[in-house]
Amino acid sequence: MRIETKCLHEGYHPQNGEPRALPIYQSTTYTYDSTEHIGKLFDLTAEGHFYSRISNPTVCAVEDKIAALEGGIGALCTTSGQAASLISILNILKAGDHFISVSKIYGGTINLFAVTLKKLGIECTFVDPDAPEEEIQKQFRPNTKAVFGETIANPALSVLDIEKFARLAHKNQVPLIVDNTFATPILCRPIEYGADIVIHSTTKYMDGHAVQLGGIIVDSGNFNWNNEKYPEFNEPDESYHGVIYTKDFGKSAYITKARVQLMRDIGAYPSAHAAFLLNLGLETLAVRMERHCSNAQKVAEYLNSVAKVENVNYPGLKNDPYYNLAQKYLPRGCSGVISFTIKGGRESAIKFMDGLQLASNVVHVADIRTCVLHPASSTHRQLTDEQLIAAGITPGLIRLSVGLEHIDDILEDLEQGLARI
Repeated sequence: MRIETKCLHEGYHPQNGEPRALPIYQSTTYTYDSTEHIGKLFDLTAEGHFYSRISNPTVCAVEDKIAALEGGIGALCTTSGQAASLISILNILKAGDHFISVSKIYGGTINLFAVTLKKLGIECTFVDPDAPEEEIQKQFRPNTKAVFGETIANPALSVLDIEKFARLAHKNQVPLIVDNTFATPILCRPIEYGADIVIHSTTKYMDGHAVQLGGIIVDSGNFNWNNEKYPEFNEPDESYHGVIYTKDFGKSAYITKARVQLMRDIGAYPSAHAAFLLNLGLETLAVRMERHCSNAQKVAEYLNSVAKVENVNYPGLKNDPYYNLAQKYLPRGCSGVISFTIKGGRESAIKFMDGLQLASNVVHVADIRTCVLHPASSTHRQLTDEQLIAAGITPGLIRLSVGLEHIDDILEDLEQGLARI
């Protein structure tokens, strides 16, 4: 099936006489005929659900759908994109370990990596994603266990050279984790370019309607965990009856460990109702992304021609520094998110934003409705000036998430907002 069809038909496959729409299995627990069967579930020798902190039929259907969309062998839903980022790292690293992340990523992720994980004894080195490979290679250490990046950075709108970072990661025998939230699998599938693990904030385009929080981790099944860097995958897990993940689950070692060890202990699993709402969004994802990209391209071209706008970040523009990478990795479009700087700095940016009538000033992005945000005073407020610059954020930077409204209405709203400056 083509990906547009997968959005509708993957994940849930109703049999004769079963509901056409994905049912909501609103239950915390599941009944079995024998104690022996339940024991096998806990031994991971039988398939099935036993508690909805680890798995639920509605959520699993969504996991299967997104794994199919990304080209992975399995997936694990979480309660937020932040939870997906956290678990994707903790599943590999422990106190005393190190990983590398590009600097142009979401501010909340920077805080997670630089502050919270540091408290747990896990160190992160941030690198310029555009630096030469030999410069990035110098940041690898014997205890480096992973590399992290975003396909389209939030809000810098830089495009990650996935193949470059996959080469570096694999040269050092570590996996590449890619946050594909803004691109979605409709515009880019990082696994096809060498990524080993893909994560999303499903709160964004996958949902698209601002009605549920969620995240997901997708396992490509391609990384070889059977090496000395990752003993937890190759030695008995005493918390799970001595299971050896690489031996007992093969290519599914990573995603199985994430579920039965990390999700079991952290408990950041979404509800059935949240997964049901997410699935409704996924069914129209391909159609929506086409309109988001079309509208955003026109808005970016308009902003690029306005004298009051200092610069526009949108990799669909031919004068954008990431245009060539976008042509390679994002040939179907560059999502609906634009960032731009208005002349006059923070004061002018706020005047413009407060003057908008159609666009909503909200702490959200990738919605069906056009919305706007000032990152330096909101999502990235906790960053230092140096971190803001490294993340590609200036005091006057505005993040504009172009919605599905008629393009003329969006442009007219921007025009009257600019007139207030």
